[in-house]
Parts: sequence; C-alpha cells; structure tokens
Amino acid sequence: MKYSSKNKRSPLRAYGIGALMLVLAVLSGLLLGSSRLNPLTWLTALLEGNTADPSLRILLYVRLPRVWASLLCGAALAVSGAVIQTVLNNRLASPSIIGVNAGAGLAVTVCAALGLVGGWQVSVFAFAGAFLAVMLVALGAGKWNASRGTVILMGVALNSLLGAFSDTIRVINPDVSIMTGDFRMGDFFSVTYSSLIPAAVVVPLVGLLLLTLSTHMDVLSLGEDAAKGLGMETKGVRILLLLLAAVLAGAAVSVCGLLSFVGLLVPHGVRRAVGMSASRSRHLIPLCAIFGGGFVTLCDTLSRVIFAPYEIPVGVIMAFLGAPFFVFILIKGKGGEHHA
Repeated sequence: MKYSSKNKRSPLRAYGIGALMLVLAVLSGLLLGSSRLNPLTWLTALLEGNTADPSLRILLYVRLPRVWASLLCGAALAVSGAVIQTVLNNRLASPSIIGVNAGAGLAVTVCAALGLVGGWQVSVFAFAGAFLAVMLVALGAGKWNASRGTVILMGVALNSLLGAFSDTIRVINPDVSIMTGDFRMGDFFSVTYSSLIPAAVVVPLVGLLLLTLSTHMDVLSLGEDAAKGLGMETKGVRILLLLLAAVLAGAAVSVCGLLSFVGLLVPHGVRRAVGMSASRSRHLIPLCAIFGGGFVTLCDTLSRVIFAPYEIPVGVIMAFLGAPFFVFILIKGKGGEHHA
C-alpha cells in the first residue's frame, strides 16, 4: 500500500496517544477485576507496611504480575509482527502465520504428554518450539531462495503439519487436552514473577537490537532488487530478522500461551494511523511496542470484568476482535504485498 504526502502524520502525536493508552491500560489492569480495589486502601496498607492486607496482596501478587506480563507479551508480539510484515513485505504476515503458535503448541503438548507440567518446563518447551518452527521456515527460505509469498505458504504448511502432530498426541492421550487447554486459548491467569524473568530479559534486549537494525529493515522493505542494488545481502539479513522476530514471539508465547492476531492488528493499525512515517522502522518498532502492550493489557482487563466474577481467556477476546479485522483487511484489499 502506498501512502501519499497527505497521509504523513507526525509520530509525536502517536507517541502521545500511545502513552495515554498505556497509562489507562495499566491503571485499569491494576484496579479492575472480580475484586474492585480501592486505591486508598492498598496505598494505606503499603505505607503502613501491612503486607497481610488482602487488597495489597491482590495488587502485588495477582494484578501486578498480570499487567507486567500483558505489557511484555503485547509489546513482543506486536513488534514481532511488524518485523515479519516488513521483512516479507506482506501485511497479512504475523507470528502465528509463519509457525510460532503451531511450534509452541506442539512443544507444550509434548511437554504435557511427558508429564512435565511445571511452570518453567512449559515456558522452556514453548519458547523452544516457537523458535525451532520459525527457524525451519527461515532456513528453508534461505536454502531454496524462496520468495516472500513462498515463505508465508511454507509457514501455513508448517502450521498444518505441526497442528496435526499436536492433534494426534491429544487423541492418543486425552488427558493432554485438559492440561494444555489454558495454553492453547491464551491466558495470564497463572503468571508469576518467576515465570516472567526470561521474557523480561529477552524482550527488551531483542527490541533494542531490532532498533539498531531498523535501517536494514527499511532498505529490505524497498524490495529485493532495490535492496541488492544498495549492496545488502538480503538473504542473510532476512533470516536474521525473522529469527529475532521468532525470539520475541517465542518469549511471549512461553508466558501467555497462544495469542493470535496481536502481531497482525497492532502493526497494521499503527501504520494506518501514522502513515508513511510509521513505515520507518525507528518509529514503527517502539510504537508497536507501546500500542501492543496497551492493547493486550486492556484485553486482559476486559476478560476479567466482562463476566465477573467469572473469567474468560484473553485469547477468546483476541479472537473476537481479530477475526473480523482480518476479514476487513482482506475485503478492503489492504493486506497483501505493499510497497513503501
């Protein structure tokens, strides 16, 4: 999709809106839920050092880790989607399309089948599965010099294959379906501070690394011939960026399970809202991190309050929001290959 000069907007406004959204998302995530927390109550308990106060304990050990997890995962998935879309020059590309969800899902299914249901084991298996799945696609694309469209088709085929393996394991061992149900739907219900440590380290580091590679992303988005004409070794750069995107998505999936559409909705929305300036990766990456974190945090809060005191998985909210948006992109013809 081409943007005219009339579509250019200052990214400063987007940063301001994103910061406001982030503040509102954090406050709603901390204060809203099946138990409404009075800020004066937990502030008083905090100042008095009364760690036994129920309101303070809910805030510190339930709400705060969930908000921190949703911010991290939303930022990671949105940035991962932006990188994949830029590298493949296709607005329909996202982490789930090129095998992240399927790889993580199969790994966690194997983990459950082996009886390893502890927190850190599931996280490690999920991360490894997501990473290996995208590495297969990236290395295959490099080996066969596949086009951008072929890479997406390879991801779709890999999704089907890995999904078939997961279904086979669940049929042979029905108990696995029960153990992996929350993971497959996406949820922050069981998040703890210790389970956040790997993602809290990996996501910021990879995000900063991608910022240093933003110029390479911009050059690659010009197209294969243009990038080669500027002296870029496109195959190696594309594989490196895809692997970094896989690391981000794998870190997020290891915490929250299989959340779909974040990597599709947020980058597309940021580009549409800001225009040409958002296509510059030095703005696109941080804006996607801000809006992605705020979006997932708001969705998690909604999942807790919409049917309170009952809670539905945040992945269900994502599906309700993402599926119609995906269809909208297809109908409007905005999701195919684009040119910067």
